[in-house]
Amino acid sequence: MSPLLRQHRYALGVTLRRLFAQPFSSLANLIVVTLALAIPLLVASALTSLQPVSGRLAAEPEMTVFMRVDATPAETGAVADRIRRDYRSDVVDVRVIDRDKALADLKANPAYADALSVLSDNPLPDAIVVTLSGEDLARRAGRLAAAWREWAKVDMVQVDSAWVQRLEAIVRFARTGLIMLAVVVAAAVLAAVFNTVRMQALSQREEIGVARLVGATESFVRRPFLYLGAISCGVAALAAIGLVRLALDPLNAALADLARSYGAEFAIRLPAAPWLGLFVVAVALLGACSARWSVSRSTRF
Repeated sequence: MSPLLRQHRYALGVTLRRLFAQPFSSLANLIVVTLALAIPLLVASALTSLQPVSGRLAAEPEMTVFMRVDATPAETGAVADRIRRDYRSDVVDVRVIDRDKALADLKANPAYADALSVLSDNPLPDAIVVTLSGEDLARRAGRLAAAWREWAKVDMVQVDSAWVQRLEAIVRFARTGLIMLAVVVAAAVLAAVFNTVRMQALSQREEIGVARLVGATESFVRRPFLYLGAISCGVAALAAIGLVRLALDPLNAALADLARSYGAEFAIRLPAAPWLGLFVVAVALLGACSARWSVSRSTRF
């Protein structure tokens, strides 16, 4: 075995002995870091699970222009042609839904057939469905709706997919919040590991001094502390994954009832294994960097 590998094995053994020599202190630090990591991991899991749902929703909002009941097919066609001609840069598609066809489709549905069979006249208006394109859809949809409402024979303009825009805004807000939360958690982990390593270094001041007298290098002295930071944070990251996995069962049970009330299915799941592996490695590296910073400042004696 090469001298470098023997030094790393020795440093790892020293680190494990120090951890087990102070079980309560090590466990307390592990719990603090685990809870700090579990919160952003749970939020990231929710966003990852929500992404496919939002991806299946129509990204381009549809606006429905409802004509007055007394509007003729020619007047409805004129409004549709005007939208195609004057707003060609704003729309992708314009289609007309005839009032008679809409009534026939409703009567074909058994849930509405009995109620509609007693009607003597067709109460439904003609409708024009407009699909928008481009950027800043929410603002532009409001501007277009306000303009079209002023046209003759137009009764109402409805932005059918405005809720999609709200959902996308919520997801963007949550991503920004997650980034800020991750920064705060990273700072908390740095502080926890920094303080733990500092206390370890100060408690072993005499041992470090003797090691230097017999020729120990700075790398040899600091290596066990780097392992301490990396192992503590790596184990805490694994514990955070396990904690979130346990928390998902009651959360998904509650979400299932809520989703069923809207006729949908939704469940929060942990990210894929490669992402979780990267999460553990990144947290372990963060702990090692914090330990390196701490030991560099705490062993200058």
